[in-house]
Amino acid sequence: MIQIRRDAEIYEKEGGWFHARWHFSFDEYLDPEWMQFGSLRVFNDDRLVPGVAWPMHPHRDIEGITYVVEGFFQHADSLRGDDYPVLPAGSVQRMTLGAGAWHSEQNASDTEPMRFIQLWIMPRELGLEPSVEQRVLTKEDRTGRLLRAVSPEGGDAVLVHQEASVYVSALPRGTSVSHKFDDGTGGYLYVIGGDIRLNGQRLGTGDAAKIWDEPELTIGADGETELLLVEVRLDG
Repeated sequence: MIQIRRDAEIYEKEGGWFHARWHFSFDEYLDPEWMQFGSLRVFNDDRLVPGVAWPMHPHRDIEGITYVVEGFFQHADSLRGDDYPVLPAGSVQRMTLGAGAWHSEQNASDTEPMRFIQLWIMPRELGLEPSVEQRVLTKEDRTGRLLRAVSPEGGDAVLVHQEASVYVSALPRGTSVSHKFDDGTGGYLYVIGGDIRLNGQRLGTGDAAKIWDEPELTIGADGETELLLVEVRLDG
């Protein structure tokens, strides 16, 4: 099954210094049909104006995944302050908030806007020691394929403490990729920009798809496309 959610159907929040698209219930947005998908609890597409920082705020018992779409991302937290490298577009970060920590997302540029996608994955166990891992990925790394940027095994990908993976891709026009799901798993796909055919169904910029009971995906690019796919277990 593929349930498509069009760009215009996703909740939009304008905060002046930030602009956000919230795919699942978050803050004042409450939709019983869009609370969670497997261990994926939050999927936000956020933009910050130049030079602004999201105020420090606390969380616990989530795996916070950030993918930088545009601009330069600066992270700060109660573990190391702002002693982290600035991340350019294409970078990925995981913050394990486990036993509890404070953190802040910041636009590192005083002149350019910044856009990032933030996911919350619910961890397989509570009370983990807070930690951060981040990695810079180039467009070449993800061009023409689904690059596994986050995985439960770590290694070449950023480690997440759950049976979940995040894939990113830059598809040139006329190319295609495929992905097979194991039994009991599904996916949430988001078109960051461009046009695709997902098992024959057309999606454009800002569209998303919830996928389950679908053993294999074929994604064909009708234009230059950037996308992100989250794979999670759905059988508990």
